[in-house]
Amino acid sequence: MSTPSAATAALPTPADVAVAARRIAPYARRTPVLSATVDGRPLSLKLEHLQATGAFKLRGALNALLAAGRPERVVTASGGNHGLGVATAARMLGLAALVYVPETVPEVKARRLEESGAELVRVGAHYAEAAEAAVARAQSEGLRYLHAYDDPDVVAGQGTIGAEIAQDAPQCDGVAVAVGGGGLVAGVRLGAGDRVVTAVEPEGCRSMHAALAAGEPVVAPVDSVASSALGAARMGDVPFAVLRHNPVATALVTDAEIVAARDRLWEEFRIAAEPAAAVPFAAWLAGRVAGEHVCLVICGANADWTPGR
Repeated sequence: MSTPSAATAALPTPADVAVAARRIAPYARRTPVLSATVDGRPLSLKLEHLQATGAFKLRGALNALLAAGRPERVVTASGGNHGLGVATAARMLGLAALVYVPETVPEVKARRLEESGAELVRVGAHYAEAAEAAVARAQSEGLRYLHAYDDPDVVAGQGTIGAEIAQDAPQCDGVAVAVGGGGLVAGVRLGAGDRVVTAVEPEGCRSMHAALAAGEPVVAPVDSVASSALGAARMGDVPFAVLRHNPVATALVTDAEIVAARDRLWEEFRIAAEPAAAVPFAAWLAGRVAGEHVCLVICGANADWTPGR
């Protein structure tokens, strides 16, 4: 069972995001937007860490499973948050879920996956190894494989975040999003209308920057404090194709900047975010995000952490 690619799957559109918003509305939370002033500058936060699973991934999983007609059983691979999204979506819809994770998955995510009722399988040190094993399992048993980000319906589902920002924070002229495999930023770009979207990556996990430099998705190193959530070694074909037609601004941040931003989210807002969720804030604090009034997507809070560590 191959995963979707730009060559084989129809690319999602803003219209697909609108359909996804109506489709998932009975199940997913419409998370709030918080506006504040930080360092003398206006700033808004899309509090997606308040989503039912503690991360945005529920949106894409719900949209994909509902669009597929509710298959009886689904298999996926995840660094944690996507697996939680799939497992929770499956439970909401009365389906069974099998989730492959890397052995490095944070224990808080593994525990929540098991509590969700999903069957959990640990394979490899990184997401790519877990994904390879999950695809093989899907092939051998004829199961529906749901990719974490390289799927048009998943991208459209994540795009509902951008649509909500456009509706609920019209004062914002920019949006900043953390990038792993690209599904979130591609979806937000489709849903956010004419706002400038900045795609932010850790310096040690730059699958999007590598893809843009090569002109196509390529394998890139994975080495960052945020790699448990943003550790996709290769950007998805579908997100890459979406962003070729709908360009975004880009930025990089260091691990030290990510940790400092994570701590600042706690100090300023009492948001206990995982490192990936602090990546856009790190870029904004460093002046690398386009826009006079930016909305940062706080994408998840599924990690055990202590400020300053």
